[in-house]
Amino acid sequence: MVTTTLAEQILEGLEQADTLEKLYQVTYSMRDGYDVKHVVYYWVNSVGENYGAGTYSPEWTERYVEKGYNKIDPVVMGCFQRFDPVNWKDLDWSSKPVKEFLKDALDHGVGAQGIAIPLRGPSGQYAVLSINDNRADDEWDAFVREHKRDFMIIAYEFNKKGLEFEEQGHDKMLGKLSPRELSALTYLARGLSRTQAAHQMKISEHTLRVYIESARHKLGALNTTHAVARAIHSGLIVA
Repeated sequence: MVTTTLAEQILEGLEQADTLEKLYQVTYSMRDGYDVKHVVYYWVNSVGENYGAGTYSPEWTERYVEKGYNKIDPVVMGCFQRFDPVNWKDLDWSSKPVKEFLKDALDHGVGAQGIAIPLRGPSGQYAVLSINDNRADDEWDAFVREHKRDFMIIAYEFNKKGLEFEEQGHDKMLGKLSPRELSALTYLARGLSRTQAAHQMKISEHTLRVYIESARHKLGALNTTHAVARAIHSGLIVA
C-alpha cells in the first residue's frame, strides 16, 4: 500500500485548483494538515494587481488593508529584499509602529511565530507564502527544520499556480458568484452599509457576511472593498 504524504496531498490540491476559491481551500487544508494557526499566499502579478488566499480572519484582513500595514509589516518588507525563506524572529520588530502593528496582529489571532518564503516570477511578479503559529521557540524551530523543504516545494507550486492564472487571464480564475453573493456586493457597491444591505436582502448581517466572504474568496480579494472593486472591474456587478 502506498502512503500519500501530507505535502503530496497539498501539491495534488494545488494541481487541481483552477479557481481562486480552490486556492483558498488549499490554504485551509495546509493549515489544518500541519496544525498551524494560519497559511497565507499573497502575490502581485506583472501589472501590479494584488491577490490573496489565506486563513486570516475577515476582521484582520480588513484592518490590515485599512491601516496600510503592508507599508510597515516586517514580513512583507523583509521578504521583498530576500530570496531565501525568512524566519519572522530574524526580522526587525523594534520600532514603535511595528510593535503596535504586532500587538494588533496578535490581538486578531495571528501567531507570534512564522516562516515566510519569498517568490519571484519571470515578469516582475512577487509573492510570499507565510506559515504562522504560536508554538514555543524550540518547538517552532524543530517544526521548521522538519517541514522547511516541503514548505519551499509547496510555495513554488503556489507561485506556479499564480503564474498559470495570470497566463489564463483574470476571468478564468474567478469562481462563479451566486445571485446572493452578487446582490450583497452590489448593495455595498452602491454605498449601502452592511445593516442596510442585509435589510434589503431580508437576511441577517451574519448571513450577509457569509455571502461577502464567499465572494471575496472566489475573487481572490484582500478585503471587502477590494472584492467590490474587483467585481465591478470584471463586469460581474454594476454599481
